[in-house]
This record gives sequence, structure tokens and C-alpha cells, in this order.
Amino acid sequence: MLKVGLTGSIAVGKSFVLEVFRELGCRVLDADLTAREVVEPGTAGLAKIVEQFGEDVLTEGRSLDRAKLGSIIFADEGKRLLLNSIVHPLVFERQDAWLREQERLYPDGIAIVDAALMIESGGYRRFEKLVVVWCRPEIQLERLMRRDGLLLDEAARRIAAQMPQEEKKKFADLLIDASDGFEAARERTVKVFEQLKADAR
Repeated sequence: MLKVGLTGSIAVGKSFVLEVFRELGCRVLDADLTAREVVEPGTAGLAKIVEQFGEDVLTEGRSLDRAKLGSIIFADEGKRLLLNSIVHPLVFERQDAWLREQERLYPDGIAIVDAALMIESGGYRRFEKLVVVWCRPEIQLERLMRRDGLLLDEAARRIAAQMPQEEKKKFADLLIDASDGFEAARERTVKVFEQLKADAR
């Protein structure tokens, strides 16, 4: 089985690309979902976050208040790194178990794990191929403002808190430019899929 990492910065179109890979028959795992699962109420992950960040990051229903935690970590690099040090190992563990299961069920298939911080966390080293989705910076900014209802300053700060796209591209085995809308991104994703199929053989 070919193990592929998929990454890209915030609001570049990575989720759409992942969906196209799913339609093409790849086994896919969205790390955002995994990251949510490992901090659900009652998990060790959530307990560790509360231990470090206090009860303030919980909602009234005792689940994680993502908006509140987001406002803390995007304003403080040290706190962001602390959160990642709690969540990343739990996510890796969950991903590795999923990959083993896919390998057992689909030995000739392509398994794709999508994670925003795959390069920063070092997680990309666990994959045979790394696909990086990117788009032009002005389009990224516009998409993020529209998607999350953010003002320019806040959107720019969130983008600046991540590794620059140009830096991410240096790690890629394959690139997908999602600047020009859905159809163009779909076509580019299909081309990359054909390449991955050839590599899997």
C-alpha cells in the first residue's frame, strides 16, 4: 500500500482535494477529525489540555471551546507549541493504527492522511509521498476571511502563524495548485492521482 501525506496551509483548498481523492478510490483520513476525536469529553487528550490551559477552555457542557482555545493559541506562540505537543502524539497514534488497518484491508491501495501541520510536526516522514496543496496568497486571504468571517488583520495573523506556503512547497513530492477554482483543482488532483497510482505499482 502506498502511504501518502497530504498537507497545505489554512484555506487553500485542501479539504476539496481530499474529497476528490476519496471519489477516485483512495482511502482517506482527515487529521482534523482525528484531532477532534482525541480531545472529546472523557479523553486523556482533553484532560491534558485542561491541566495546561485551565477550565476556561471548556464550554458549559464540558467539551472543548475551540473558539476560545484558538484565540489563546493564535496570540501566543508558546501556547500554540504547548497545545501541539499534547495533541500531535495522540493524533499520530490514531493515524498509525488506521494506516495499519488500511494496509491489511487494501494492500494494493493508496492511503492518504490529510493534516495541516504535517511538516511542522515532522509527521510527514512517516509517508512515502507528500502532496502539498497551495494557492496564491491573495486568494488564500480572501478565502479565509469569507470562510471564517474574519477581518483582514485577524485572517492575516492566522496565516502568518503558519509555515509559509513557499517553505511547505519545498518538502513536496507532488504539488496541487488550487488557486483557480474547483474544476481546475479537480483536474490537477486527477493528474496527481495518476502519478500516485503509477508509484503504487
